[in-house]
Parts: sequence; C-alpha cells; structure tokens
Amino acid sequence: MLGIIFSIIAGVTMSVQGVFNTELSKKIGLWETTVLTQAIALITALIVLFFAGDGTFRNLKDANKLYLLAGVLGAVITFTVIKGMSSLGPAIAVATILIAQLIAAALINHFGWFGSTEAGYGIRECIGVVIMIAGIIVFKWKG
Repeated sequence: MLGIIFSIIAGVTMSVQGVFNTELSKKIGLWETTVLTQAIALITALIVLFFAGDGTFRNLKDANKLYLLAGVLGAVITFTVIKGMSSLGPAIAVATILIAQLIAAALINHFGWFGSTEAGYGIRECIGVVIMIAGIIVFKWKG
C-alpha cells in the first residue's frame, strides 16, 4: 500500500514539476531552469540527508559505477520534460512519458537489466500498453 501511495505522490509531483519547469523556462531559459531545478534538488536532498540519512557514502566504492549516471539522467529528464510539455501540453506529454516509462520498465524487468529481478511479460501486458497508446490517440483526437 505504501508503494502505491509513494507512486501516486511521485506521479503528481512529477506532473506539477514539469509544468513549473516549463513555465519557468519561458522566463529564464531551458538550461537555466534545468540547472536551477537540479541545484534546488541537491540542496533539498542535502537537508533531508542531514536529518534523516540512513546510509553511508563509504559504500559507494562497492556500487556499480554505471548507477552514477542517474545524475546525468536527471538533467536529461528535466530537459526533455520541458521540451515535451512545451510542444504537446502537460496532459499528452505526461501520457506519452508514462507509456515510455512503462515500456522501458517492462524491458528492464523482463531482461533483468541493471540488477533488477527478471519478471516475465506476456500478451496481457502488451495489450495494456496498446490500450494506453490508444488512449493518447483518443485524448488527442480532435474528431
């Protein structure tokens, strides 16, 4: 249940952040917004780490160095969400992002990439993705 609650919070905050970043980028620029967003995220994370950190950076040497690319991915995410929302509008951009995330996550799970547990995906999951894509078409359709 907690996983569902956190996922809902993530979905809502990602949508709101995307809109905020898109609007801010109209005033200060896209990369300026990306830098500012990442800087504020760093400060926020440092504050939370100070009060609630439960790990240690000493174990970083044991981590797969590939995972450090998450920071680069954060900048790519901010940039592409702003571009997508400014081109498509928030609803279609988020729907498209969700489908891309679902397909990527399914592939990662299916093949066990990046240390994830392998999970088989079949026809039901494929039909679900097709229905989501059809939903975007219906949503966007001006008829």
